[in-house]
Amino acid sequence: MTRPGPGGQPLVLLEDLGGGIARITLNRPAKRNAMSRSARKALVEALDECTGTSKVIVLTGAGPAFCAGVDLTEPDSSATGPGDGADERRLTWLSVQDQIWHHPAIVIAAVNGFALGGGVTLINSSDLAIAADDAQIGMPEIGFGLYPGLAGPSTQLRLSAKRAAWMVLTADRVSGRTAAEWGLVNRSVPAADLPGEALALASLIASRDAATLEWCKRALHEVPMHISDWSAALAYGEAVGTQIRARTGTVAQGLAAFGRGERNPGQGA
Repeated sequence: MTRPGPGGQPLVLLEDLGGGIARITLNRPAKRNAMSRSARKALVEALDECTGTSKVIVLTGAGPAFCAGVDLTEPDSSATGPGDGADERRLTWLSVQDQIWHHPAIVIAAVNGFALGGGVTLINSSDLAIAADDAQIGMPEIGFGLYPGLAGPSTQLRLSAKRAAWMVLTADRVSGRTAAEWGLVNRSVPAADLPGEALALASLIASRDAATLEWCKRALHEVPMHISDWSAALAYGEAVGTQIRARTGTVAQGLAAFGRGERNPGQGA
């Protein structure tokens, strides 16, 4: 399925891979998948279509790049004015990140190539990430006299202070392999293996109960980003368990299977 832009150009590809897995491919390879307004609209529409139908979304790019961030050739490309409506506000780059962050599906970034500026933000907004060993990941904004407004803080929340400072202050690109060593992505693999590795990870996660995945995602966001007190965090964890039990019978089924000695219980719809 495609999301056509001006002139019929498919700016985003949306594929149903079965088993609760969708793949969204940013499809402006000649522009290193820079996110124009039309591309952002296509991405938001694809995310909307995945709501309630996909447990896992694999997010990747076509061609040699994952994403070069917002298309800076467009005027006012990352923001909307005060008079714009709600639909337009959904298309700001910040809003797109929030929609990925709060999407009920688990989002896996499959970083196939260049991830620059806002491309780093996409990695950080995703729940998990696998990168090609030779992917190039960096924030060039300081070269323009800017602080990377979204990639900077999201990286500072993901990495240690010194590593985040290195990326912000030097504009050096790190490889996918280094990004994995630093913890910016979960792992790196040879580029040829990336699609299969991302699909295998998506299949593993999609085998789990949908309600459990959604509440685990919420918990991973809350602790420690919003809840850092020890006792409050443990109490929140217990509350999440209560919410999951109220929404699915998978917990009881999984515990029963565990009692029968099954090694990996709890997989299901």
